[in-house]
Amino acid sequence: QVQLEESGGGLVQAGGSLRLSCLASGRTFSNYAMAWFRQAPGKGRELVARIRWADGSTYQSDSVKGRFTISGDNAKNTVYLQMNSLKPEDTAVYYCALGSRLGVSYYRTESYDTWGQGTQVTVSS
Repeated sequence: QVQLEESGGGLVQAGGSLRLSCLASGRTFSNYAMAWFRQAPGKGRELVARIRWADGSTYQSDSVKGRFTISGDNAKNTVYLQMNSLKPEDTAVYYCALGSRLGVSYYRTESYDTWGQGTQVTVSS
């Protein structure tokens, strides 16, 4: 089994920054991608950013592009989300996710096998 532990959420004013961290532990030998999703009250879970370890490619959604950056260390099974220029609409629970299968699209929520508990990010106006 794989466990994910997130940290770094909190309350910040609009325009501020936060850095989220996620550490994977356990049976992590099949770790092909890690991602950050978020879910705001009354809304569905949204892919924010993901990193694919095979080629190091990253993706950020249009809503965060230019403000958020995903990075990580495959050897340490760690992924980060640097969030700058935060807006009130970024308020959500942020979830770390890990994908352990080959040949799937890591743009899709259902491609991820393991999820963290989530960390609250609140941006005040």
